[in-house]
Amino acid sequence: MDLLWLWILIGVVVLLALIVGIFYWATYNGLVTLKVRVDEAWSDITVQLKRRADLLPNLIESVKGYAAHERSVFEAVTNARAATIQPGISPHQAAEAEGILQGALKNLFAVAEAYPQLQASQNFLQLQAELVDTEDKIQASRRFYNGGVRELNTKIKVFPNNLIARRLGFSEAEFFEVADAAAIAEPPRVQF
Repeated sequence: MDLLWLWILIGVVVLLALIVGIFYWATYNGLVTLKVRVDEAWSDITVQLKRRADLLPNLIESVKGYAAHERSVFEAVTNARAATIQPGISPHQAAEAEGILQGALKNLFAVAEAYPQLQASQNFLQLQAELVDTEDKIQASRRFYNGGVRELNTKIKVFPNNLIARRLGFSEAEFFEVADAAAIAEPPRVQF
């Protein structure tokens, strides 16, 4: 009889160890999947930020041809552009740079409104259309990234995952939130 109870006890311990092992395995794999999704989404954002940054010098040159005396506006856009594409930029730093860039772009387009010949330029109109398209893609990428961050952070915080997630090396990710949400609520108005 004692030998039977010993085998039952060993079976229960093995079963519990197996359940705990499966739980750790499933939790770890789920967290890795979400972390990779967040990293991929951040990469998508940086690609779109780079695409926009590549468009801005051409846009500045188009405006500069008509309004060369607006040097401070051009410098503000150039500096803000550089801040958005720094290597290794965090979501918080990118959000701050986004707010500054949006303000600088609004000033640039305000300058452009004063020049009817510029507004009729096909090159300028094409650059505007590409910029609007890129801004739309940035917003979509931002929503996808923030959705992934929400899922990852939720999985890290819920019980019983919260007991082991940090021990497995996972921490919450930062949302990509701009301080001045109104500044990016919609793409810069570029229709004239």
